[in-house]
Amino acid sequence: MLQIQKYTPPLLVASYFITSVCIYTVCTAKLLQVFWFICLCTNFYVAGNSVIEAFMGIAPLRDARQASARLEAKEWQFPTPDEQLLHLDLIIVAYLPNEQDIILDRVRYALEQIQYPADKLSINVLYNTPHAIEPLESQLQGLAEQHPARLRVMSVPNSSSKADNLNYFLSRGLAKDIVAIFDCDHYPHPYGPRWAMERLTTRPGVDIVQGRCVIFNAAHSLQTAMVAAEFDKIYAVSHPGRSALWGFGLFTGSNGFWRATLLTELRMDDSMLTEDIDSTLRALSRGACIEHDMNVVSYELAPVSLHALWNQRLRWAQGWAQASLRHLRLAWTGKEVQRSGRMRFGLLSLLLVRELSYYLITQYVCLVASVVITQFPKTAHAWAVLIYFQYPVSQWLFIISVSCLLATLWITHRAKSEFIDPWMIVVFSVTYPVYLVITAVVGLYGHARLVSRYSAWNPTARG
Repeated sequence: MLQIQKYTPPLLVASYFITSVCIYTVCTAKLLQVFWFICLCTNFYVAGNSVIEAFMGIAPLRDARQASARLEAKEWQFPTPDEQLLHLDLIIVAYLPNEQDIILDRVRYALEQIQYPADKLSINVLYNTPHAIEPLESQLQGLAEQHPARLRVMSVPNSSSKADNLNYFLSRGLAKDIVAIFDCDHYPHPYGPRWAMERLTTRPGVDIVQGRCVIFNAAHSLQTAMVAAEFDKIYAVSHPGRSALWGFGLFTGSNGFWRATLLTELRMDDSMLTEDIDSTLRALSRGACIEHDMNVVSYELAPVSLHALWNQRLRWAQGWAQASLRHLRLAWTGKEVQRSGRMRFGLLSLLLVRELSYYLITQYVCLVASVVITQFPKTAHAWAVLIYFQYPVSQWLFIISVSCLLATLWITHRAKSEFIDPWMIVVFSVTYPVYLVITAVVGLYGHARLVSRYSAWNPTARG
């Protein structure tokens, strides 16, 4: 049965492409025009939505940079006095076999570098492991003994996931005011937690603050460079822009700060592959306010092998599909919690249109492939006409979509982190159409895994 589940997703995806291409090869010219128009209109919507979110993200980024410059000029004297700050439980979650080479470094970094009042900061290391790993576990316990007032190290029994580790901590009643969640590969900026706590202390209506995640091993390879550029687009452009446009933010699994009461009430659902998105949507269903803060920065590792990246993105795709299916009703239900029409449309776009876009993007590829088979282009001009200018209306849709894409990438360039070189943005921009197709294929693969009930969890290898 396990072998059947393992091979069913790739067979389903392959069958999807083969069937689609075959259908298009026998369609009439009129039907092809209809399909072509639908695909281009959808791509135009996706591109237009992306560029609007990008433009909406300019103001939050500008405000964050100005606030950082003002505070640096004041030698990092934050407005709120230390004695008025809330207590912070900073959690480092680890699957020990996968992160045994980095966990000691990250714990020492948190102890030494985080700039927060010592009497109001607790660092909690929550790890699970299928077998004892020595002398590492003893070294971790030794660190806890050296810093008894600031560091807890807990081996979570019977845990098989990050969600189990977090729930174990919450079930023990250890959370006080604010809980910050970090994956083990992260280096929080020394002042990152202080920025988050400034917002949470002075704005009681905010329930969750999600910070910006930056890839710091961008220079390792072309793959990590592309992931780093992608993360800048996501965390510095898309997330804050979506929040400004649609009125809600997202907790993305790491570098997120929760009010302890809300997190304790919701917990994490260990049946969900992306428990972070599920918890976000459950929080929104209760009227929680989630905001993005670009000064709450944390640095993380991109997967260094193609296999690790593939496993990571497949898990994300399947998890997003799983969470979208469960919570799509938020777009139209919710009498207990009032949601604006703007937020409902944003949720519909995020949970439905985004998932459907995988099919429309790949259908465009299948449509082009069918025409190549039946009317193989013999010149470069013929290829351009085939792919982009098959019909008069497609010229305008193509020009507008490309303009939206270039604008989005230009804004990403303005928002890039210190680890991104200009050539990385150029390569990312040139290869972005291919990236969209690959993302769509991965999305389909995630759907196929969900349909076949494939549930194996592959942790992301740390390099």
